[in-house]
This record gives sequence, C-alpha cells and structure tokens, in this order.
Amino acid sequence: MCGIIGYIGSKPVVPVLIEGLRRMEYRGYDSAGVAVVSPEGIALRRSAGKLVNLENAIRAEPVTGLYGVGHTRWATHGRPTEENAHPHRDCTGRIVVVHNGIIENYLELKKELQSQGHEFRTETDTEIVAHLVEREMRDDGLENAVRRALTYMRGMFAIVLVSVEDPEKIVAVRNGPPIVVGLGKDEFFVASDIPAILAHTRDVVFLGDEEMAIITRSGVAFTDYTGRAVSKTTQRVLWDPIAAEKGGHKHFMLKEIYEQPTAARDTILGRVSLDRGQIFLEDLNIAEATFQALQKVTIIACGTSWHAGLVGKYLIEALAQIPVEVDYGSEYRYRNPIIASNALAIVITQSGETADTLAALREAKRKGAHSIAICNVVGSMATREAEGTVYTHAGPEIGVASTKAFTSQLIALQLLALYMAQVRGTLAPPAIRNHIGELLQMPQTIEQALKASAAMEKVAERFYNRTDFLFLGRGINYPIALEGALKLKEISYIHAEGYPAGEMKHGPIALVDEQMPIVALAPNDHVFEKMIGNVQEAKARGGSVIALTTEGDTRMAAVLDPQNDVVVSLPPTTALLTPVVMTIPLQLLAYHIAVRRGCDVDQPRNLAKSVTVE
Repeated sequence: MCGIIGYIGSKPVVPVLIEGLRRMEYRGYDSAGVAVVSPEGIALRRSAGKLVNLENAIRAEPVTGLYGVGHTRWATHGRPTEENAHPHRDCTGRIVVVHNGIIENYLELKKELQSQGHEFRTETDTEIVAHLVEREMRDDGLENAVRRALTYMRGMFAIVLVSVEDPEKIVAVRNGPPIVVGLGKDEFFVASDIPAILAHTRDVVFLGDEEMAIITRSGVAFTDYTGRAVSKTTQRVLWDPIAAEKGGHKHFMLKEIYEQPTAARDTILGRVSLDRGQIFLEDLNIAEATFQALQKVTIIACGTSWHAGLVGKYLIEALAQIPVEVDYGSEYRYRNPIIASNALAIVITQSGETADTLAALREAKRKGAHSIAICNVVGSMATREAEGTVYTHAGPEIGVASTKAFTSQLIALQLLALYMAQVRGTLAPPAIRNHIGELLQMPQTIEQALKASAAMEKVAERFYNRTDFLFLGRGINYPIALEGALKLKEISYIHAEGYPAGEMKHGPIALVDEQMPIVALAPNDHVFEKMIGNVQEAKARGGSVIALTTEGDTRMAAVLDPQNDVVVSLPPTTALLTPVVMTIPLQLLAYHIAVRRGCDVDQPRNLAKSVTVE
C-alpha cells in the first residue's frame, strides 16, 4: 500500500524522491513526505493529502542533501495528518524511518519506550521503530542497531532507515510487504515497487522475507536478520518506462483497458502450438505425474483475482476434469483448511505480494499441497515461494482498479486448464487445437469488444446518477457479474451487486424498481433462454435492462423496450472465453460513469493497488 523510495548517488536527491513517489501514486495514499540527509543533519518535509501538497511545502522551504528517503502513506494507525505522515524520527531527530505494514505489538513497545524516557510525537506504529533503533544504537553501525530492534517487533513490515550517526548509508528490511533494490551506475535505489525506480535503472534485486539490504555509495550488501550474508540474483526488468505513462489517454485505467489486446497476445505468445495442438508452460516446475495424480484443486486469491479464480474453476473442471474450490486468501488462512492428498493450490495475484494470498500459499504448502502462482511480476514473493508460475505478461498496471491484469489472468487460467487437460489426457490434441485457435483469436476479439466504448459512454450518460446497480450472469459469466459490480463500486462509488441470475428470485428481486438498472450478461450459450426469463422478471418490476449479447443474436432485443433498455452486441467466441469478452464493456461502463461523476478514476478513495498488509 504505502510507497517507499530511497536514493543515494550523484543526482539531486529531492527530484529523484518526488518522481519516485509520483510513480507510486497508483498504490493509494493520504499523505506524503521526504527526509534528506546533509552534513547539517536530517531535513523533513511532510504534508497531508496529495503529492502536490508536499511539492508546495518543499517550494516554500527548499531542502537539499546528499541522500534520502520518501514515502506516501495509507493510514493504518493514526489519522491522515501532516504529523502522522512519514518519515518519522527518534527523540534526537538523528534517525529517520519510513515503513509499510503493521507493527502488531507497537502499543506494548510504546509503553515500554515511554517508561524509559522516550517521547512520542505521533499516533503511528511506525514511530516506535525509530525509537527502538535509537535505543539500540552503538558504535557498530545502523544495520546492527536495526537487527537488535527487530528482535522486539512482531508483524509484517517493510522498513527503510537512515541516520546521521552512520552517514552515507540506507538500511532496508523486509518481512512481508515488498522491497526492491535498484542497481544503477554509481547510484542505488530502494523502493516498494518497480515503477518508482524504472526511469533510472532496469537492474533490480528483490528482498526476501527476513532479509536486509545495506546500501552505500560503494554498493549493496544483502544479509539475513542475523547478519549472515545472503546471495541474491540481479534481475533485469524489461518494461519500458514509457509504458508507465498514460500514452495520450486521459487516465491510466483507460490506457490499460485499451492495452488488453496486447496483454492477451503477450500472455499467449510462445505457449501454444496450433500445429501440434499443444500447450507449453515453461515455469511450472511440476512433474506431469503430479498433475496426473491430482485429486483436487484449490484456487486462492483476493478481490478481482478471486473473480478470475471463479472463472478458473469452470475452466479446470470443464477441461481437466478435476474438482475445484475457490477461496478468499483472507478466509483460507484462518479456517484450518483440509488439504487432501494429491492436492494443488493455485494462487492468483497481480503483484505477487498480496499479504493474505501469500499467507494462504504458505498454509497450503505447509499442509502438503503442490503450488502454482499466476502472477504478473517476475521475481515477486509468490513466484519465489510457489513451486511453479504461470506469468501473465500484462506489463505494469498503474490504475488501482485492475483491468488488463484481470483479463490476462483469465487467459493464463485457460492456458493452465488446457495444459492440465493435455497432461491428464482429458482432451485429445485435435480438441486442444480448437481451443488454441480460439485463444489466438482473442487479441482481435478484444479489439472488437473495445468498440463498445461509445455505447457504454451513452449508457453512462443516462445512468451515472443512479445509486444502485444489479449485475446478473449465469454459469461461467456469473463471476464477471461480480467483477462488473466491483469495478463500478471501486471507481464510481455507486452501490452495486453481482448475482447469479438464477438467484434473483431468492432476494435481489425485491430491490428492482424503476430506479434500478440491471446489467444482464447474456451471450449466446446454453443458458441464454434462462437469462431471457430473468430479464423479463426484472422488466416486469420496472427495471431498466442493459443487456450484453452476442453479435447477430436478436432474441434479447426482441423482448426489450428501446425506450427504457439498451442492448450492446459483442463479438462471438467460444463459451469458455466469453468471460474475457463480457469483461470489456463492464470496465468501460465503470470508467465512463466514474468520469461523469467526477471521481478519481486511477486513485479511488480508500483503495490501494497492492494490499501488502493484512
């Protein structure tokens, strides 16, 4: 959630910190600050609200230095005020810390430190880190003081510190939320996410849990908490920094919606052979015999990724003939799940750093399950801890509301389901070849679906001031009804519910009246006639219907009223790929409504891109 940036090198430090924070604005934040170290000491500038407030504060009171750290805060302990904004100091003002995560035992530590004479200025759990390190400072370096302080702390956290007592040094620690170290030419960076440093270097090292980086002008040393050296691999990030810009679009979200054909193409690229009717997943690292012996699959995810997992259940059960259950990461980790023998856990996470999903992955592994991560970030924690990985190649996603990452996950799940069918012999090569042919058409099909933007903009113009929406779907498209409702909630702040259409009579129909728009996902599939029945039930109670149908199928239009209802036609595809097509207009609907309502599309209130704390 919170954004962390640190820099030591020859460039002016403040512009590097501010630009790094700006590139992490998508994570969500409510205050910001920087700390810059010079021979005279440490200078802090902080502000509540948007980053522009911090920039104004720096213009009013300029600050320069040799190296420093910056932070955008998403409040967990303490109100979003200038006082509670990071960085935080110790009693002397000579140690500064920025922090992402939660110190679970901070209250007892605070009382202990106060009894020892430490004075606290804020309501945050972060401030106790600075005071702990102050107490543990000796003449053996900042990193050793940090190691001693860590022995008292419980929780999941990423911490970066500087101290004038040990100049020309930045110490970074990870225990949960991500930390990445950037290696430049005679300069070094530390950040909570790659986009913060991508303009300066493509060479990065990801810290693992209970690892530390000691960064100086001459290089970086990596150790564990005890001080033992840790060997790390430098990874080269291939993202183009320009890919993190809006590319002429008004918002990152819109840009990323239109990048979905490319993201789908890149996720499929090199993984299929149409001639041979085969799927190739190079990073699975699980023996075919293991797949053949599987008795159960559990898909674990959070938020939008959980909706992808629900689609994955349909795909894997239909193609690979294995029973699948889908669980929220936050629930799975606490319910003492039963892991059958020959079980597979599939975790889905865009960032690879989602705290609840990682904890669930560890629980599944601890109980003996095999594991696969479906993830967008190379080298992230999920990809390191799972046995195998199916990477989505969506590129950086800046908008908080997931778009191209979600549809890439659907493509990756289709590939994984086909691979499992291939290995288990539930589909012959000719059948797999047919599925591959449809997959290869998906980039063009998504391009066609994007033409619905004008129609969805008109729908938004008509319905943007409504207070409630109902999204209905059946079968494999029921999860897309959930996803459509979530997108609308996330960025427009309109209350919306997604339901399996067959459940409408079991409660939601009580809400339907003249003010309730009903979005009906009705592709030409085996439950189409059932959907028509559900639509007619809504119409009989005064609801206005927004129907998404297959191009050329006029049956839905025949039962709707052009004065009150809308039909949006979408390109045809196979039943198992309709979720990808149905997703596109729902993203566009949420986007256009949010724009009309004047909402912050890329940074909706109270949300963060990667939920890296519980």
